[in-house]
Amino acid sequence: MRAFREAIEADDLDAAEALLAPDVVFTSPVVFKPYAGKAITAAILRAVAGVFEDFRYVREINDADGRDHALVFTARVGDREINGCDFIHVDDNGLIDEFTVMVRPLSGAQALAAAMGAQFERIAEEARARSV
Repeated sequence: MRAFREAIEADDLDAAEALLAPDVVFTSPVVFKPYAGKAITAAILRAVAGVFEDFRYVREINDADGRDHALVFTARVGDREINGCDFIHVDDNGLIDEFTVMVRPLSGAQALAAAMGAQFERIAEEARARSV
């Protein structure tokens, strides 16, 4: 999804958040249970932006009907290199209603889990404040 990619690459997290459907479901690469809702998904995106270093998208894959997208990326968490993919589905209004992230290798996923886990309380607090 070009608009989301451009927002993330410009570090414009408000623009990225505006592309999320109210009922978006975010599936993390390191947590079993998906997160539902725009507020928690936006808070997670903001936290990830602070955790990832040298983040960049390297490939974009789109399906023929324009509703499913894969954005392949590279990043670093501390000294761990990560390769990953954002799988995005858009609803009838063109808003992101499904957002799934996968990363590799395992050591990178573990570093990401630790870094995000350290921020979980702040993420939850931000999501509560945004959903009011």
